[in-house]
Amino acid sequence: MGLFTQNKTPLGSLMLENYLPILLFIVVGIAVGVMPMAMGRLLGPHRPDNEKLSPYECGFEAFEDSRTKFDVRYYLVAILFIIFDLEIAFLFPWAIVLRQIGVFGFLAMMIFLGILVIGFIYEWRKGALEWE
Repeated sequence: MGLFTQNKTPLGSLMLENYLPILLFIVVGIAVGVMPMAMGRLLGPHRPDNEKLSPYECGFEAFEDSRTKFDVRYYLVAILFIIFDLEIAFLFPWAIVLRQIGVFGFLAMMIFLGILVIGFIYEWRKGALEWE
């Protein structure tokens, strides 16, 4: 007469069973992120001096204020990079299952890539990729 028999399992415990892998994933993810930092802090040498505590900027002193405004084109190129980079990430799972999805999957990806190329050409013509 266990708690988790098939016919007598309460609905609440079933729902908790479904969320256990997610909770475990979150706990392991936090541990993987925090443990190396904590180990480095506890086991590594800690001898701060002026050079180590100074801000590093390519080996020379900072020549401008850190709060200067960037040109909006910098952000535009960064956003375009993220968009195209994430869309290219769809190619990897598609390539793995290409044999199973057949011609329909191939045509769907070609339409997707065609739209991507049209968007790229549009951005190029509008001058979004030019710096000067």
